[in-house]
Amino acid sequence: MELKALIFDVDGTLADTERDGHRVAFNLAFADVGLDWHWDVETYGRLLNVTGGKERIRYFLDEFISGFRMPEDLDGFIRGLHAAKTSHYLALLRRGAVPLRRGVERLLRSARTQGLRLAIATTTTPANVTTLLKATLGEESITWFEVIAAGDIVPRKKPAPDIYHYALGQLGLPAEQCLAFEDSEHGLSAAVAAGLKTVITVNDYTSGQDFSAAALVLDQFGEPGDSVLVDVPMLQGLADV
Repeated sequence: MELKALIFDVDGTLADTERDGHRVAFNLAFADVGLDWHWDVETYGRLLNVTGGKERIRYFLDEFISGFRMPEDLDGFIRGLHAAKTSHYLALLRRGAVPLRRGVERLLRSARTQGLRLAIATTTTPANVTTLLKATLGEESITWFEVIAAGDIVPRKKPAPDIYHYALGQLGLPAEQCLAFEDSEHGLSAAVAAGLKTVITVNDYTSGQDFSAAALVLDQFGEPGDSVLVDVPMLQGLADV
């Protein structure tokens, strides 16, 4: 079947945002309110098993912290921490602290040139998505993506397939005419459950996960001269299989 659209995850897929972006921003938010919590690289890797920033804070409180006096309005407390974290994260993006992964810009530009539609399906907030795109690809890049499905727009986050069902519905395309791009087992589970063939680009946090259900597993999209180069003909071949 003819390939019509590419649907991208953001964190870990378009850019290595987790270790040097989100993790750093969480720690800054904790310091803002006088908390002595610190998520080191290893701890944050464990917390990534939980999808969603607010959900991650709640899990940390339940599983990692003892003796902490829970505020009466716990939901409000978590929302406030997450809002502060988002503010710090956006500042990091605007400073250029989080570049795109190797080959991402080339692939996006090539796909557009060859008439493929682009979409995003992510659990991160819309502001995180648009700020990353503007900081790395320029203001006009927002218009490259016909659909930006992000944040709490659906009730269940990955590994539930809801965000992909939403993106497909907005595109008006069947899953068979699209490919998903992910970096994690949770993301792969969400995409596959929505009927999407999926390309995985692993990173330091996800390299040991189970990607047996993926159509292709790589460590990057590649640039000319690399041993592997993900291009539109290759992707059309995956869609045809």
